[in-house]
Amino acid sequence: MNDSNARIRLRVSNQKAYVWDVDDIATLRSKHHICGVLTGTLPHLSQQNVFLGVPLLLLPEEVVLLIEKELAVLVDDPSAHHAPSPSEIAKWNAERQRSVQEQAALAGAKEAKEAGRGMTEAAIQKRKEREEKRARAKAQAESSLLPQDTPIELTPTLPPPRPSTPSTSTPSPSFTYTLPIPASSSGYAWYDPGHDTYTTIAAAQSAGVWAYPATLYERARCAVFRDLWERGYFLGVGIKFGGDFLVYPGDPLRYHSHFVATVIESPVAALRPMEIVAHGRLGTATKKAHLLCGWDDEKKEVSHLSIEWAGFG
Repeated sequence: MNDSNARIRLRVSNQKAYVWDVDDIATLRSKHHICGVLTGTLPHLSQQNVFLGVPLLLLPEEVVLLIEKELAVLVDDPSAHHAPSPSEIAKWNAERQRSVQEQAALAGAKEAKEAGRGMTEAAIQKRKEREEKRARAKAQAESSLLPQDTPIELTPTLPPPRPSTPSTSTPSPSFTYTLPIPASSSGYAWYDPGHDTYTTIAAAQSAGVWAYPATLYERARCAVFRDLWERGYFLGVGIKFGGDFLVYPGDPLRYHSHFVATVIESPVAALRPMEIVAHGRLGTATKKAHLLCGWDDEKKEVSHLSIEWAGFG
């Protein structure tokens, strides 16, 4: 893939690479065996520790692999933004208002269709007027916002007490709600990644946007990750099982991992017998084989050795 415009954009902030486009996330997982970790929250979902949303945070080894395979580019996301002009703000507000009205119209049409033939034309017209009025009010509130996460402060008043409730002299309390409205930056004139896009790791490191890998151990992790990835495996974080990576034979949503991989940065690195015993017992206890992955920085070769616990006598 030689065209950098066709590659997936990895937006870098604070030395971390994120993917915000849902289609790119699906492409990474289905075509390139790159899973990452979803880190965003989902509205109206209480169990945020179970189900998460965009953005997708990539492991540094995944980032290096995608750049070296010419599948993605690095974008210095903070530098790609600039302050919008008044005309750009007006255009953005107009587009948001039109989008809100279109979505409200589609929702109203869907509800009317689902309501079926049992509703009279008068009832359908009344519901349509309600939806249009709600959409106009929402669009009017949003049209006054800048294209950042600008909060809206609402101070609702409590309804008057019922006749049967005795009145009191205590004033009605007021509440302030902060409603952040996210604004998409991609595709607008104030977001221009053209001069802040890097197609190689070396270029991104020279610009100070990306620093990984910087040590022998980090280079070993990247080499081991690439070797296992090229063999067709999916890889994830392995720290909860005492290793560097979890190695899956297929998509982690369908398969359990078969190996826990530990990276050894040098052929002459010390490995204590107690570590071998611990890796073997832990791997067997979790129904996995432990994979010792060695890296020879001089020969640029990766070697693998699997260990399993076995009974004696």
